[in-house]
Amino acid sequence: MVKRVHGKTTIINLINRFYEIQKGEILLDGINIREINLRYLRNKIGIVLQDPFIFANTIKKNIELSENLSDEVILETIKLAKAEEFIKMLPNGIEEIASERGSSFSAGQKQLIAFARIFAHNPSIFVLDEATANIDTKTEEIIQESIEKISKEKTSIFIAHRLSTIVNVDKIIVLSNGEIVEEGSHNELMKKQDGYYNRLYSAYYANLTT
Repeated sequence: MVKRVHGKTTIINLINRFYEIQKGEILLDGINIREINLRYLRNKIGIVLQDPFIFANTIKKNIELSENLSDEVILETIKLAKAEEFIKMLPNGIEEIASERGSSFSAGQKQLIAFARIFAHNPSIFVLDEATANIDTKTEEIIQESIEKISKEKTSIFIAHRLSTIVNVDKIIVLSNGEIVEEGSHNELMKKQDGYYNRLYSAYYANLTT
């Protein structure tokens, strides 16, 4: 049976309760999110967006946000996020002040800072919304190792058009025009010769090899 849902951005907003659900429910460990303290809920969810917000402050402050983290913790998360190389090249390192909305950094560098931020706060749920879209393929492969390492015991939600980032997830949910059209693992979905995901992946792979 096809289920009617909203777009990916709406789903993220609903999980974080940026606005309330009108129909149905979202359960975390069997608990309706409406019954969970809002501050507690949002502290447990970490999001990396395709275009993350960078504050006009130091890189350290952008990573620790409202917490007071040691330089050692900051440097460790930067290393985990594979942001160490470009930050070392900055005149002031982690004390380098970003310009408004991070315009002094490239799109890829902003995403690496966002990854360091999420690693530093260690949430129970990761939501990665096209989070590697502005990172080159080589860096993506490296950071994927960090994501897999840190998300082993966590719930991770990957929203991606770059299908290479989701082939190893436990369950893929395929959306088309606001509807769930297929669900299953990569191998299960690829067995459907005329399936929507099979066609998408085959076209994606063919594009990579041309």
